[in-house]
Amino acid sequence: MSDSFDLIIRNARGADGAPLAAGVRDGRIAALGPAVAGHGPEYDARGLTLGGGLRDHHLHLLATAARMESVDLTDCRSVDVVIARLRAGAGAPGTWVRAIGYDERVAGLPDRATLDHWLADRPLRVQDRTGGYWLLNSAGVTLLGEAPFPACVELGADERPNGRIWRGDAWLRDRIGAAPPSLAALGEKFVKWGVTGVTDAGASNGAAEAALLSGAMPQRLVMMGTEALPVGDGYALGPVKLLLDENDLPPVEAVAARIVAARALARNVAAHCVTLGELVFYLAALEVAGGAKPGDRIEHGGVIAASLIRDIAAAGLTVVTQPNFIHDRGDRYRAQMDGDMLVDLYRLGSLARGGVRVLGGSDAPYGDANPWVALRAATDRRTRGGDVIGGGEAVGRAEALALYEGPLAVGAQADLMLYAWPDDSDALGTVALTLIGGEIVWQT
Repeated sequence: MSDSFDLIIRNARGADGAPLAAGVRDGRIAALGPAVAGHGPEYDARGLTLGGGLRDHHLHLLATAARMESVDLTDCRSVDVVIARLRAGAGAPGTWVRAIGYDERVAGLPDRATLDHWLADRPLRVQDRTGGYWLLNSAGVTLLGEAPFPACVELGADERPNGRIWRGDAWLRDRIGAAPPSLAALGEKFVKWGVTGVTDAGASNGAAEAALLSGAMPQRLVMMGTEALPVGDGYALGPVKLLLDENDLPPVEAVAARIVAARALARNVAAHCVTLGELVFYLAALEVAGGAKPGDRIEHGGVIAASLIRDIAAAGLTVVTQPNFIHDRGDRYRAQMDGDMLVDLYRLGSLARGGVRVLGGSDAPYGDANPWVALRAATDRRTRGGDVIGGGEAVGRAEALALYEGPLAVGAQADLMLYAWPDDSDALGTVALTLIGGEIVWQT
């Protein structure tokens, strides 16, 4: 008697082009090979490639969903264009105008007085391109209420907020009572790209954020956060997130103490390391805390000196990089950095060759959330303008997919996609079918 399956995918191909079929039962891959003998509902792949679903290993879900509801200033290169975009995006009187992606090359980091010239009749909050600053006009500052203010709020000579708030997302959200954005549209966009799992990398994630994110999207969810982030339903508990800022680093012993505390909770640690200084500091803190453990992570690895690759590999650290930043920000890097420094940016190939485990994440909303942009950039290292940064860091398609793909093996969760990725170097992949836990969540 032949096997019964909940779904059989026939006439697919593997990444190597060979014929491939899969049988799904009880949410897992029950059969996999050139052909599957059995019966059940069938899906004709018509020669498309069958792969494990994609996983974004580093992003910020609430901020990404909010971006979809915000005025996007990413491509604005002059004050006049910024002003026009803000005023066009203004809603009803008294409602906030939320803007993201502001580039400080336009007019520096404006204070409340400057923003009043841009938009005065609505409360305005503008996030800079790094995600570190919120910039408020006077109408927005008024809604912050009265002192005292935390250290994240910059004060002017009059001891009043000057409109700049540095890494104060949680405080600002609590103070102005902003409603959380809907994650449904973001989840739908992800399944169309074949994304079946996400890791929220918020350093301040706790019980409140877990309540907002758990079950809000069809994707499997891993949550980083503070030591206080509890075990819960609807998500897997990720590493304790260490948010390091080279301009304001704490004593190394303080970070080492947090690492030790994470160990006591049986949790790994993951540190924000965009700059070389942040990376060296993190490596020192790990050493003070007794050394790295398997599963500890370097988030971003924005600048990694070649001399550190062997140390990172020996420590067993995982680097979670953003190939999409080479595309998204590469032209800015080329304009602002010396040529001999560009080779250290968002390394990929040299890390893999050096024995370092590497995963991929978008860092959305600060990078393009479409994983196919990152996959293309991993293979060609081209900027938006077409120049190449660190060509020796490019990897092949199989290696690029390994940064994001979940397992494709008998017994694994049936988180799958059917896709086409044309050979054209400019092409992005397209997805015809996405399964999560054996359930079809997207099909063309």
